[in-house]
Amino acid sequence: MSRVILLIMVVATFAACGRRDAQFSAPRNLENACLMERERPQYFAAMRATERRWGLPLPVQMAIIHAESRFIGDARTPVRYTLGVIPMGRQSSALGYSQALDGTWEEYVREVGNRRSSRTNIRDATDFVGWYANKTRERNGVPLNDARNQYLAYHEGHTGFRRGSYNSKPWLIGVADRVASRAAMYDQQLRACGRR
Repeated sequence: MSRVILLIMVVATFAACGRRDAQFSAPRNLENACLMERERPQYFAAMRATERRWGLPLPVQMAIIHAESRFIGDARTPVRYTLGVIPMGRQSSALGYSQALDGTWEEYVREVGNRRSSRTNIRDATDFVGWYANKTRERNGVPLNDARNQYLAYHEGHTGFRRGSYNSKPWLIGVADRVASRAAMYDQQLRACGRR
């Protein structure tokens, strides 16, 4: 009898792990916004709610989240190692779809007032991206539809963006250019399938 219970517990544990992975996994086709919407309508419901609340266009949200986490809900930065083998913690506290840092997330939670929000929840993550983009518009004058500069400010922080810290990071400028191209691609695709 105890072997049967043990077997059931082992199977239940593996099944739970599989569901968790599926819950946070990326959509199958990140290159096609229309297929993504068919596969994950809840993502698009969340992004449309963010667009209504904060004014940040859905394709810009998609491009930023793609650059940050590739739509992996529990994404984290890599672990750093000393001497190649001793783990020294993660590169940063970034977590979830939006890769929001602890301090910035806490500021968002204080301002928005939702203490139950989670960086691994798509609705909360997209709302955070919209909130942050609005801060960028207010503090740095970057239009909400300017995916390139919104991403640079998102990555560098408002002060770093204002100082132009990204100018010494050619790799980051390349990422920001790809974010702008991806936002334009997503916008075009959504218009073609009648979803914009």
